[in-house]
Amino acid sequence: MTSPRDLSIGIDIGGTKVAGGIVDADGRVLARARADTPERSQSPQVVEDTIVGVVDDLIAAADGPVATVGIGAAGFVAADRATIVFAPHLSWRHEPLRDALAQRINLPIFIDNDANAAIWAEGKFGAARGEHHVVMVNLGTGIGGGILMGGRMIRGRYGIAGEFGHMQVVPDGQRCECGNRGCWEQYASGNALVREARGLMMAHSPVVRDLAARVGGDPQLLTGPLITQAAKEGDPIAVELLADIGHWLGLGIANLAAALDPGMFVIGGGVSAAGDLLLGPARTTFRRHLTGRGYRPEATIAVAQLGNEAGLIGAADLARLTASGADV
Repeated sequence: MTSPRDLSIGIDIGGTKVAGGIVDADGRVLARARADTPERSQSPQVVEDTIVGVVDDLIAAADGPVATVGIGAAGFVAADRATIVFAPHLSWRHEPLRDALAQRINLPIFIDNDANAAIWAEGKFGAARGEHHVVMVNLGTGIGGGILMGGRMIRGRYGIAGEFGHMQVVPDGQRCECGNRGCWEQYASGNALVREARGLMMAHSPVVRDLAARVGGDPQLLTGPLITQAAKEGDPIAVELLADIGHWLGLGIANLAAALDPGMFVIGGGVSAAGDLLLGPARTTFRRHLTGRGYRPEATIAVAQLGNEAGLIGAADLARLTASGADV
């Protein structure tokens, strides 16, 4: 059994990157490594190779022994916390990831959903310290989510709780990678932000002249960070696009408040870098649609403090605690 003070490696597998870090017991990242996430068409073996490569780089960079490896995976993680049931943005389908990695990494391995790992980190080290009823919404390539109630992680009977991005908010709406239509992440994610901007550019709308100039007229070069930066610099259509995402975010979290009644919503993921350009419209819509508004306490909506490293910090800490015998 390891000590809860041991160094641990955390790996966060997202839609675009596999980010890793060596994390100490205080949540500090001591070394970092990353690689591009393989394309969805590539085999699970390629994803596994990428993870092992990042872990090997970190072990080589460690200033002392590493005791555990935690993986935060973008997908549906089964209750055994060993199997990826389904990953909309990767090739995993009932993938026995923990056992596959255990054959190549000679350390205890812990697997959880990436948003679960992120909310654990924010609850212990970040924006939600001191609040024991928290819902986290991660806006990245898609939308991930995590739930802490009474300070405990809520994973559900089958391990798949918190997949808020696949709540259907628009009947017969945009087709989602999961196979359904109208999922929340089709309206309130980084992909949604970029899709709307590209659509305007491909329609030759004059309102996107500034964005078009930033990418030399090539809509495929548009990214979420570029649109966010344009909004921060005052581009009206970029501000409007982020406000649209914020509206959908606020609508979704009002529904989550009705179901879960948290004291705080923590908004993380790459899109959260837009700050009040996103959260201002989200708070307005949230208050407008909150069930029992005016007669009930209103949850705080805060930006995650740990940024893009929340997932790897949480995965590392969960792995360390699990290996030491804690029930997390």
